[in-house]
Amino acid sequence: NLESGSVSEPYLTVTFLNIGQGDSILIETPDGVQALVDGGPDATVLPELASALPWFDRTLDLVIGTHPDKDHIGGLVDVLKRYKVTTIITTENTGETLTASNYRKELQQEGTDVVMARAGQVYQLGASTTLVVFSPASDPSMLESNTASIVAQVRYGDTEFMLTGDAPSSIEQYLVDTYGDQLESEVLKLGHHGSKNSSSDEFLTTVNPKFAVVSAGKNNTYGHPSPEAVARVKDHNIPIVSTIDEGRITFASDGVSVWKLR
Repeated sequence: NLESGSVSEPYLTVTFLNIGQGDSILIETPDGVQALVDGGPDATVLPELASALPWFDRTLDLVIGTHPDKDHIGGLVDVLKRYKVTTIITTENTGETLTASNYRKELQQEGTDVVMARAGQVYQLGASTTLVVFSPASDPSMLESNTASIVAQVRYGDTEFMLTGDAPSSIEQYLVDTYGDQLESEVLKLGHHGSKNSSSDEFLTTVNPKFAVVSAGKNNTYGHPSPEAVARVKDHNIPIVSTIDEGRITFASDGVSVWKLR
């Protein structure tokens, strides 16, 4: 849907919501499709969504729960109660916590289309935008939850956003070996909130982003982002933007270039 290398307004926007220690990413495509990747730890996501979306909007086309840790799906329990969701992407990795159990109950009660993520799946987000799943490659039910994370790339025109969940460097290596240059993206959400066990040198080289995003909470007890990960990103001369410092962060794309709105 690109002609002469340009796209008319409105743009694709990808917003990293200000939900404290966790991930929650709102994707809005030029033709009005709305997708939410993770929901943060709790109901903090609801006022964030309410201010990011029109006040009357109570629907989401797609919700992805990357893995069953509370800081990613805790808020999705509240989102599923408040919003009508068309499709939910999750995995067989269910987790053992009360939050994970509540999330599974809400999935069942939502009465919507629930899809298990697999590498190679491609989802059309309207006419112009696609979401490509890179991981997991097989049933991840027996994996540690972070390792089981859904890793996906949002593509619009010649621009990409890499969303990594909490995937560790072992998964990053698998992705580099399997997909190579397909991983190239203008924006990279650093894995596991900038943990030292993610954002390996080879992965950063392969993705080669213009921006690296840390989604984490102020004074979090995990020490995210780790000095080791930050140093690796800086060694690659990649600017880091963080919800710790900036709160909500929004990027826009016209299909040719990506820029930061706020």
